[in-house]
Amino acid sequence: MGHKVVVFDISVVRALWESRVKKHKAWQKKEAERLQQSALEKIKEEWNFVAECKRKGIPQAQYCKNGFVDTSVRLLEKIERNSLARQSSLSKERDKRRSPFVFELSGQQWTELPDSLKEQTHLKEWHINNTLIQIIPTYIELFQEMRILDLPKNQISCLPAEIGCLKNLKELNVSFNRLKSIPPELGYCENLEKLDFSGNLELTELPFELSNLKQVAFVDISANKFSSIPICVLRMSDLQWLDVSSNHLNDLPQDIDRLEELQTFLLYKNKLTYLPYALLNLKKLTLIVVSGDHLVEVPTALCDASTPVKFVSLMDNPIDNTQCQDGDEVMESEQDRQHFDKEFMKAYLEDLREREYVPSYTTKVSFSLQL
Repeated sequence: MGHKVVVFDISVVRALWESRVKKHKAWQKKEAERLQQSALEKIKEEWNFVAECKRKGIPQAQYCKNGFVDTSVRLLEKIERNSLARQSSLSKERDKRRSPFVFELSGQQWTELPDSLKEQTHLKEWHINNTLIQIIPTYIELFQEMRILDLPKNQISCLPAEIGCLKNLKELNVSFNRLKSIPPELGYCENLEKLDFSGNLELTELPFELSNLKQVAFVDISANKFSSIPICVLRMSDLQWLDVSSNHLNDLPQDIDRLEELQTFLLYKNKLTYLPYALLNLKKLTLIVVSGDHLVEVPTALCDASTPVKFVSLMDNPIDNTQCQDGDEVMESEQDRQHFDKEFMKAYLEDLREREYVPSYTTKVSFSLQL
């Protein structure tokens, strides 16, 4: 016998598939109507819109009013215009960084500064980061036009006394290095406006000579071992931003109200049990961040919703950090953790400034994994 061949009527097959297609289209229509009537589509639209705004760096205050997200076309057009303006600004900043007066160096292949740098005394800015450089040479005194010394995340163990010769210096950033002391000669740089000593882990004091720096508006000494706020900092009469977080502070000085221009005060990750009433005398204070784990006494007016001060109490993760046995590895991992914490807080504070209100407390949970 030959092969058996099954034969179907083509009209039957066609009717079967047409029936299935019809049912599928009906289901699609019904599903579209359901989604249209539900809030899911609007939520999805708002979520995508907010994500796009975040990606483009649009402040929350521009698209969120009283908890409602404005997704109008007009706002989108405005955002696009702002985005183009920002790109233009970034382009100008890049051109500025290419200036013959700016020196840039990065990469762990660098263990010392190039010899040719000594001849470029016309430079006004140094931007050196993520290198293995340990020493800043004494010939830095030759750079009399220096305005900005930006030296984060290197291996610098000390600053030369000759840094005091830079009379035009306005910004000094030596964060996340290995400094254990600051030269008193830095107090001669009377035009300084910004000081960042954060993340060195071992700093315990600042020289009294820094009291001469009356134009300083920004000081960051976080992630070190300060047991009190340095006296020289209390004498910086123009100070507007002070970060002493992640130190060993047990209390604040009763004359903290000497900082009459202070606007932002970061105190979290210390061992404070109370806040002095002198803080109420800081009339320009708009933001104070503390760790609420150990606080038992806080001036009521400080955290009153009717005041212009945004009072944030962080409840830290109680899990202890496990450290390696090797000293260098401990130093490196601790600096990495502190750097991550600072980046997190920077983003959090930027978002907080855009809000019209602040929660009574904020819980921040961090995880530490050891493989």
